Amino acid sequence: WRGHVKEKREPRKTPFHQKYVLRASIHDDGAGASPSPGLHAGPPAPRPPPRPLASARVDLLQNVRVQAIVGPQTSTQAKFLAELGNKSTVPIISFSADCPSRSGLTPYFIRTAWNDSSQAEAIASLVQKYNWREVVPVYEDDDDTNIKFIPDLVDALKQVDTRVSYRCKIHPSATEDDMKTAISNLKQNWTSVFVVRMSHALAQKFFQLAKDEGMMAQGFVWITAYGLTDIFDVVGSPALDVMQGVLGVKPHVQDTVELQNFRQRWRKKYRLENPGTSLSEPTVSGLYAYDTIWALALAAEKAGFVNSDFRPSLTKNVSTDFDRIDTSKAAEKLRGALLKVLFFGISGKFHIKDMQLVSSNYTIINVVGQERREVGFWTPGSGISGSPKMKSDLNTIVWPGYNETAPTAPRGWLFPTNKNLTIGMPVKPGFEEFVRFENGKATGFCVDVFEAVVKELSYDVPRHYEQFGDGEGSSNGTYDELVYEVYLKRYDAVVGDITILANRSSYVDFTLPYTESGVRMLVPVQDRRQKTAWTFLRPLTADLWLGTGAFFIFTGFVVWSIEHRINQDFRGSPASQIGSVFYFSFSTLVFAHREQILNNLSRIAIVVWLFVVLIVQQSYTASLSSILTVEQLQPTVTNLEEVVRNGGNVGYLNDSFLPGLLKRLKIDESKMIAFDSPVEYDEALSSGKVAVIVDEIPYLKVFLSKYCQKYTMVGPTYKFDGFGYAFPRGSPLTPDISRGILKFASDDRMVKMQKDLYGETSCPDKDDSQTSSSLTLHSFKGLFIISGASSVLALILHAAITIYNNRHEFNSDNSQSPWRRWPAILSKLFHGDDSPSNTPDKDEAAAENVGSAVETPLSIRIPSHIVEHLSDTDTGSPPEGEGTPGRELSVQDTEPLSFAYMHSEREQNRAASLSRSGSSIRRRQISME
Repeated sequence: WRGHVKEKREPRKTPFHQKYVLRASIHDDGAGASPSPGLHAGPPAPRPPPRPLASARVDLLQNVRVQAIVGPQTSTQAKFLAELGNKSTVPIISFSADCPSRSGLTPYFIRTAWNDSSQAEAIASLVQKYNWREVVPVYEDDDDTNIKFIPDLVDALKQVDTRVSYRCKIHPSATEDDMKTAISNLKQNWTSVFVVRMSHALAQKFFQLAKDEGMMAQGFVWITAYGLTDIFDVVGSPALDVMQGVLGVKPHVQDTVELQNFRQRWRKKYRLENPGTSLSEPTVSGLYAYDTIWALALAAEKAGFVNSDFRPSLTKNVSTDFDRIDTSKAAEKLRGALLKVLFFGISGKFHIKDMQLVSSNYTIINVVGQERREVGFWTPGSGISGSPKMKSDLNTIVWPGYNETAPTAPRGWLFPTNKNLTIGMPVKPGFEEFVRFENGKATGFCVDVFEAVVKELSYDVPRHYEQFGDGEGSSNGTYDELVYEVYLKRYDAVVGDITILANRSSYVDFTLPYTESGVRMLVPVQDRRQKTAWTFLRPLTADLWLGTGAFFIFTGFVVWSIEHRINQDFRGSPASQIGSVFYFSFSTLVFAHREQILNNLSRIAIVVWLFVVLIVQQSYTASLSSILTVEQLQPTVTNLEEVVRNGGNVGYLNDSFLPGLLKRLKIDESKMIAFDSPVEYDEALSSGKVAVIVDEIPYLKVFLSKYCQKYTMVGPTYKFDGFGYAFPRGSPLTPDISRGILKFASDDRMVKMQKDLYGETSCPDKDDSQTSSSLTLHSFKGLFIISGASSVLALILHAAITIYNNRHEFNSDNSQSPWRRWPAILSKLFHGDDSPSNTPDKDEAAAENVGSAVETPLSIRIPSHIVEHLSDTDTGSPPEGEGTPGRELSVQDTEPLSFAYMHSEREQNRAASLSRSGSSIRRRQISME
């Protein structure tokens, strides 16, 4: 563009925009550039003869001495003119869609078009709206505009977790065969979402070939960036026919009255000058051009009309026209005024920031038939929405391949045409339950789960399995190498007992795990108990035995102290009394004490103690039962530290990641031995070749299903993620298979498969948690405290009550010192009836003689009341004098008495004795009073 301001006086006062007319014309750069459609301001200037680009631009500055240059439309033009502008301080202004961003250009280059970065954000938001995980950009190869746009697009897509794993470049001079090859490569990819940005002519050819190749069918998504979106306005029906269902992004222009009036004037003038054109209205680029000229005129008015004041170049001895370019102070002043211009033009708010027009909102259009429907908008604050002013759903979108609304949006990927997944399988000779080949068919737990999940998908997945082996039962490499084959694209997936590891996930994507995760130890079990004559002592520790015995004696002492004064069962010689204390206290262990308890305080102490005895007895019984029954098998090793201390060997599964784990656990490499099968595990553990086997839980469960009685899993569980299926990075199958695994894991079919793999019955762990330990004193401390406190309190209350009831004894006989008198009184009160004066009276003695036994000829002493019972039989009463107590009876003709009868008579004698004791006590109390 070549433009300068010429003053044109009008006969009447008019606004500035009518006083100054910016006369603009297209300057041919020698390459046959055509005018940008959509803007014609004033009559066109005479078209100069074609000249080279450089000389034409230098001529504008040296001879015409323009103060601004508007309109470089290509990257090459923009970069060259930016250098000229920097040299001459003349602002270079571009509104073109094909002009690059400001990155790397001089401060005299001003871009009055939209910002590509914000356009990239709008496209990324649209991709995020439909959760498309991968996008392929398709763009023109030599267009420097895309050098900035594509990185901006990739960065924006990364922000929404969308990958760009492939880029399709189309050269401007590409032939039809070249384009078909590029389209064929696109069809071989899984991704079906494409973002296109290229010139109109190239895009029309590309979409025609894409339609012929079936890529405008259902499942595909095509999004055009602006710069290409206006192809529908420029080309019209031919573009619409081959781009059905395409989504386009273009800057949002509010439909105002001023814009409608401008369109009417534009149609009238443009169609008059360009008959037969397909362009029905000005493009957004044309609106930007109109506002750019208007802004430049406003800036000129603000800066004031200044004649050209180019100063000669300070550089001497120059040899080129470029070096002789002068600088213009007026142009620099015009640039400063332009950067401050702020107004609402036809395209919206015109405001330059960071040397480019501030972008705001974008419109999303959908090509349906011969229409371009507005289906949504993008704003920096709200993102994608159906309205530019409020958050709402997008309007109905008709996707490629549909004549009306599709039931759902495309999922963003399609199974490649004529694609058959090649699935790699590991060779596992030892644990064939997980994966194996039988008659050329893949089977095993891992394969069965994968097949069940794939069958539940909503689409078909053609596939075939290949063993990663030499065909003779040997593997071609390690599991890491097998996974790396997926990264090298030799396999499309790996199905097998592949553990999910961090280093492997750097090359492939894993599904969610479908087995139990973790690593544990496998050790032999043995009966480590030695049954001896003293096994019965093991349930209780030594301190508990001693503590219990001490409380037995203490409780007996307390009861004896309280009962001694009033209970004949606790009286007698010192040896007899000591024996009574021990016998009574220990007989409470089996609740078989024969002594009667008369004092309520004693009864309270005894009740509390019997409760303690009951708890200790039951705990002892349970612990002893556990020792004799449950604790029969124990692991020989409980942790790896013990193995390291003892210098034992550690076994592991060959061709696994476990050596790395064992090294991190400080196991010497010389102590590690690899095995291949459960049989080798059994032989190594049985012979003592290794102390433990460290392996993943699924393998150990399969092993224990065969050798449950001899081995067990012990120790901590080292966390790993379990088995998963490996797919290439970004494969769309990965999330679908993962969702299928989650659904299948809660199904009864998974439970059935696990039972088939591990067996119907589970093998319980025989670890230290099942070992019965001895009971300690600490466990019963609370009970002993309660019992001891109760006994001490009862003893104190008994002493206080006794002293209080006999307080008069302390006040009599004041002739002696209290220190001599009180001990004697206390001794007298404690011993009570031990003196001879307090012996039972004659009636009591007679009653006791009645209850005494007599000698029989069979040396059987029979109580007198039994004799009386015998005398009252049906044979009649005995003769006089035969009822003398203690006589001898002949029982030769009498049947022996039953034990139950004798026991009942014994209880009656005991009751009578208690009655006599009570009477004797009451008489002594009366005599003392």
